[in-house]
Amino acid sequence: GNIEILNLDMKPGNILKVKGKIPVDTVGFSINLGCNSRDLALHFNPRFNESVIVCNSKCSDCWQTEHRDHHLSFYKGSTVKFFIEMLSDKFRVKLPDGHEVHFPNRHGYRKINYVSIHGGLKMISFRL
Repeated sequence: GNIEILNLDMKPGNILKVKGKIPVDTVGFSINLGCNSRDLALHFNPRFNESVIVCNSKCSDCWQTEHRDHHLSFYKGSTVKFFIEMLSDKFRVKLPDGHEVHFPNRHGYRKINYVSIHGGLKMISFRL
């Protein structure tokens, strides 16, 4: 199931707490934070078929340079909890095993209004 929120009001210092179940048949999922679907500060995309977490940003519907992290610490069929912290210069994603993925706030956003979750993640809870 896909989720889209248009009035998030996330600011530096805020932490988004996401908990969900990953179906056994999923290829991956993505969590997107930004102004809208065309302008994303953070695209967080675990890909199980490649055993990688891809992070990226999007500007006026154009993808920018991918950041790939090969520390995929969760797996299909598991329930996961992770935290996405917005800092003034970057996003810090804390994975279930404590590993952190850092991704720069390339657009220098001071506020995130938009969040979407797509693909194979069945939401249990979502809190800012």
